[in-house]
Amino acid sequence: MQVTVKAFATLRNIMDAKCTEEMQENSSISDLLSTLMEKYPGLSDEIFRDGRGELKDFVNILINGRNISFLDGLDTRLNNGDIIVLFPPAGGG
Repeated sequence: MQVTVKAFATLRNIMDAKCTEEMQENSSISDLLSTLMEKYPGLSDEIFRDGRGELKDFVNILINGRNISFLDGLDTRLNNGDIIVLFPPAGGG
């Protein structure tokens, strides 16, 4: 199955602003992130606290417009055609 990933803000310095990934059936957000981290070195440092495992504060991942924190978190299952959006923590004043 194919999913589309869109990256915003500082993540665009690490990965493509938009890409399509081929995933196995029953894959999760966690599986997708593992695939992306292999493809884009440095991504894990931007989104995970310890390089893998727990998302950093204020990292938001949306699947079809819904935040995964209101779904099954990193275990949220993917479906063909899903659109996943990655937002890093934002700073400023």
